[in-house]
Amino acid sequence: MVQKTKVELKVSPREVLGKKVKALRRGGVIPANVYGHALESVAIQISKDDLAHLLHSAGRNEIVYLRLDGEETRPTFLRQIQRNPVTDAILHVDFYQISLKEKVRMEVRLVTVGTAPAEQTHGGTLLHSLDRIAVEGLPTEIPSVIEVDVSGLDEIDAAIHVRELSVPDEITVLSDPEQVVAKVAPPQVEKEPEEEEVEVPEGEVPEEGAAEGEEGEEPAAEGGKEGKG
Repeated sequence: MVQKTKVELKVSPREVLGKKVKALRRGGVIPANVYGHALESVAIQISKDDLAHLLHSAGRNEIVYLRLDGEETRPTFLRQIQRNPVTDAILHVDFYQISLKEKVRMEVRLVTVGTAPAEQTHGGTLLHSLDRIAVEGLPTEIPSVIEVDVSGLDEIDAAIHVRELSVPDEITVLSDPEQVVAKVAPPQVEKEPEEEEVEVPEGEVPEEGAAEGEEGEEPAAEGGKEGKG
């Protein structure tokens, strides 16, 4: 299990709205909004470089503390990123403000660590059946990622299930506990192609010499007439 680190992002109030935000983007600034339960949406703007650093270093379920001018930090989750469908450039970002005292439901990414011995000793293949699980808990208790240690998979068909994952006691796992996370599959054996036998129906090809005998044989009727004369 990997614990979260506190992530802060400096933002500023945004007065430019509508189609005029194109000028912000040209100047290296990304328009954004922060909203939440029973909270009015607030228009903000972020440095493009600061946002790029955030996306590179923080996961999607990280708590992002927005530091707005003259205010206390706001705990938020990065909710949505709008991108240009052609260039993939970021157009707009939405942050959802949360309460650190209320439980939330989220998906946590699974990260495989270690090596399955069955891959080396038995030639097996490690299959990853699940890449994230659903959990519930306080935002500060939910880890960024959950590690899946596969070093104990030393036999073919050995598997790790959701129930076997190491998660904090304060977190409730919502995913099916019997669901397979990772499993060692047996090695694939390539079959050699079998030679195809061609069956020939009887009578289709005449026996050797049979056709010649039929062609060289004189008609019986003609031979009989000559003998009578």
